[in-house]
Amino acid sequence: MRAPGHYFGGEDRRGAGSARPAAASTLFEDTLSLHNVYFDNNATTPLDSRVRDAMIEWLGSGFGNPSSVHRYGQRARGVVEEARVQVARLLGCEPSEIVFCASGTEANNAVLATIGRRARRGDSGRHVVISAIEHPSIVQAARRLEAEEAFEVSEIAPGADGVVHVEDVLDALRPETALVALMLANNELGTLQPVAELARACRERGVPVLCDAVQAAGKVAVRVAELGVDSLVIAAHKFHGPLGAAALWVRSGTAFEPLLVGGGQERRRRASTENATALLGFGLACELAAGELEERGRRLSALRERLERGLLDVPGAIVRCRTAPRLPNTTCVTLSGVDATTLLMRLDLEGFAVSTGAACASGTVEPSRTLLALGLEEDEALSTLRVSFGLGNTGEEVDAFLPVLSRAVTALRIDASRETAQGTMRGARR
Repeated sequence: MRAPGHYFGGEDRRGAGSARPAAASTLFEDTLSLHNVYFDNNATTPLDSRVRDAMIEWLGSGFGNPSSVHRYGQRARGVVEEARVQVARLLGCEPSEIVFCASGTEANNAVLATIGRRARRGDSGRHVVISAIEHPSIVQAARRLEAEEAFEVSEIAPGADGVVHVEDVLDALRPETALVALMLANNELGTLQPVAELARACRERGVPVLCDAVQAAGKVAVRVAELGVDSLVIAAHKFHGPLGAAALWVRSGTAFEPLLVGGGQERRRRASTENATALLGFGLACELAAGELEERGRRLSALRERLERGLLDVPGAIVRCRTAPRLPNTTCVTLSGVDATTLLMRLDLEGFAVSTGAACASGTVEPSRTLLALGLEEDEALSTLRVSFGLGNTGEEVDAFLPVLSRAVTALRIDASRETAQGTMRGARR
């Protein structure tokens, strides 16, 4: 099986001190081929082979509880702390400010839960402001505060370009506002949000800002000093690291209380034995991303532009938020008159994995709340696909995808027209 990939320079991480280029064919071995193509990298990414090899090497020779004082534990502790340094370098912060977690969802919940506990003690107000395009882990955690802690939640819709206006957020602030949450990059639209501008304004008003940067890390620069936020979240699996490893950065002096208790790990900020293997992979993924970020961005942008040029030839295709600042790897496209879930399944049968702007809840397909917040009608939202590229994708895959997509869209529109005509005939007979 051909394994497309791309190597951006650096060292082969499999052996200490070795410095030979990794072959392009080994970066994502046995995960993709021209007829088995993964275009859903905003959901999760294939594990970089350099990260995988380093994790396997550790699994083959290393073990131990990082909290143990003997040499086995201390060796594991060294792995964890090296990863903390690597994550901190990517973010431009102090390693001591990093709290390792199992997921971005956990980290976001930890920040919102802190606000709830502080309000219960009378140490903060009971109002939070979030954007209407936040990840569900923030939206639902905020709504839990509303239901259980008598909080009020203000949701701010984006403009038609998918970007939240800073003025709209500031207008929603109150004296009792305890937190503002604005993601750095939206996972469905790919739009980049004005986090730094908002954080500056909120700091002047004494309101802390949480930034979910999960979708941005490894694709664009994420530097906490430049953003000026008070807490920030990233996750390894969004940029070719392992699942089960995430980081919460908390600015020194910012109020934070652990979501998980029962141990002294992470300086008593997150109880649970650290997963040294996953964190080793996380740290290496951060190191590779930091060193390759500029070239990754260029290459991903070229793939996105190649796709969007091709979409001009697909009748009725509308690329959403095209003029807004976006992630280099993400295209959100509405294909009018087509059920996106049916299209997704047809594309999957053809060997292409993408995602839709819909969510399955209780056995029914519902339109994405993000797309509705953008101002789309329900039928438009249910006709929307997301294509998101990763390091293993190639221009040849994009070229192969476009005619398959065009044929599938045409076929589904014909099917829909037939069904409409048949329904009209049945109605006339009655």
